[in-house]
Amino acid sequence: MEINQYQIILVNLDSTIGGEIKKTRPCVVISPNEMNKYLRTIVIAPITTSSKNYPTRVEIKHDNKIGWIGLDQIRTIDKQRIIKLLGRLSKPEVKEVTSILKETYVD
Repeated sequence: MEINQYQIILVNLDSTIGGEIKKTRPCVVISPNEMNKYLRTIVIAPITTSSKNYPTRVEIKHDNKIGWIGLDQIRTIDKQRIIKLLGRLSKPEVKEVTSILKETYVD
């Protein structure tokens, strides 16, 4: 299965501890394609349907539902956790994700 940056994938995030987002849920691939192609792991940000208005959350519409990408919950997972591919972020959503990633983790 080819995994690309900004794809939405269904991932089993269990088991978790504390405040980590858990359950099987859609996630956005954050890691770049070069890493996704050669490593057994990928970097993801989970999507939740219930969120407060945090500056690290990006609102998206997927599968006719509103959700929020939790860029404060980024984690690395083994590709074995992936259940299936679900779609891809729109160009405006990608732009907002990259902007918030830069603001939060780079600047």
